[in-house]
Amino acid sequence: MHRRTFLTVLGATALAPAVPAAATKPTLHDWIARHATPLRTTRPGAPLDDLRHLERPLAGARIVALGEASHDTAEITRLKHRTLRHLIERQGFRAIAWEDDWSLGTLLNQYILTGRGDLRALMGQMSEAWRSEEVRDVFEYLRAYNAKHRDKVRFAGVEYFSTRHLAYDAVDAYVAQHAPHRLAELRALLKPIYPHLTDMGAYVYWYWKEVADKAPYLQKSKAVHALLRGLRHHGRSYAVALHHARQIASFYEAFSLDDNFAYRDARAAENLRWWHEFTGEKVVYWAAAAHTANAPDLSVSNPSGPGFAFPSAGSHLRRQYGDRYRTIGFTFDHGTMHGPVDMPPPRTTWFEHPLGQIRHSHYTLDLQRPGSSAARAWLDAPLRTRGFPHLGPASEMTGGTLAQWHDVLIHTQLVTPIHPL
Repeated sequence: MHRRTFLTVLGATALAPAVPAAATKPTLHDWIARHATPLRTTRPGAPLDDLRHLERPLAGARIVALGEASHDTAEITRLKHRTLRHLIERQGFRAIAWEDDWSLGTLLNQYILTGRGDLRALMGQMSEAWRSEEVRDVFEYLRAYNAKHRDKVRFAGVEYFSTRHLAYDAVDAYVAQHAPHRLAELRALLKPIYPHLTDMGAYVYWYWKEVADKAPYLQKSKAVHALLRGLRHHGRSYAVALHHARQIASFYEAFSLDDNFAYRDARAAENLRWWHEFTGEKVVYWAAAAHTANAPDLSVSNPSGPGFAFPSAGSHLRRQYGDRYRTIGFTFDHGTMHGPVDMPPPRTTWFEHPLGQIRHSHYTLDLQRPGSSAARAWLDAPLRTRGFPHLGPASEMTGGTLAQWHDVLIHTQLVTPIHPL
C-alpha cells in the first residue's frame, strides 16, 4: 500500500468512534447475587431488622407458609423461628397452623396461652420431627410472647392422624350440655369406635393394619359428624365440637385408604381454612415444603419401590386464597440432618443448585423481583429437587415450577442435625 494511503486509512481508523462489544447478558448467578439479601445470623432471638424486606413480598397475605426442604435440621428450624417472630412482631400474625395432630394441638394451645401443661411431655407426643430443642425454643418463645401481650397468638394442629380421646370426650361433653336428648344416640355411636389404647401410635397401627373390616368404624364416625352437623347450633363452642367430630371421621376414613397422601393434604388445607376463619387472624403455616408449596402436580420418586403423587395442601390453599396465600421455601446446599443422614450438595438438575454458588452463608431471595431471561428460565423450568430423605439420596420431587411453588426462598448453605429432647 502507498505510504500516504496507509496513513490516511490509519488516521480514519483512529478517528472513527469505537464500536462496543456485544453486551454480556446477565447470568442467573448475577440475578441471584444482586437480589439475595444476607441474613446476619440464624439465632432465633437476634434482632429482626435483616428480615424487614420480607414485608414487601408478603404484603396482603392472610396465610404465610414456612416450608422446609427437609425436617430435622437445626439451622432451618432456627431460621423458621426467626421468620415466625418477624411475622408475629412486625406483620401482625396471631395464629399458627402446624403440621401435627389437631387434638394434641389443643393442649399445646393451652400451654402457650396459659402455661398449663408440661411442655416436654406434650412435645413427646408430637411427630418425631418436632421433638427437638430447636422446636422447644419456638414454643417457649410463644409462651413468653403471650405472657407479655394481651393480643395472644393461638396454635392449632391441622392433621387428623393421631386423633386422641379428648376429641371424643369433647364431642360427648358438648352434646351432654347442649343437646342431651341426642346423648344416648351419640354414645351408642362413639362407644364402638372409642380408642381402646392410650398409645395412639399403637392404635393407629392396630386399626390400619389389623382391622380387616373397617366399614363399621367408617359408618359410625361419619354418623357422629352428621349428628353434630345436624344440630345446626351456633357459637364458638359448637364450632370446636363440630371440628373435633370432623377429625374423628377423617381419622377413620384416612386409615381406611390404601393411599392417603392426597386425602391428607386436602384435609390439612380444609383444617387450616377452618382455623383461619375461626380465629379471624392471619395464619403462619409451619410444615414441610412438600405440603406448603403450591404444587398441584407434586410427585415423589422412590428408588426402591413405587413413588407417589398428590396435590399439596398449598395448592388447595392457593386455589382458595389466591395471592393471599404466600409460601416461603427454606432450602439448603449440603450438610447433615438428624439420624444422622448425610445430605450432599444438590445435583445440577435441582433448582437449588445455583443457590450454593452465592457467597452468603444465609440469605433471602424474593422470587417476585423482575428477572433477567436467565432468571425467568430458572423460575419457569420444570422443577426438580431433593425428595424425601428417608427414601434415600436418589429420591426426587418434581411437578410444577419454582415460580409456582414459592414466593420467597430463605437459603442456608450448611445444615447440621437438630438436638433431640
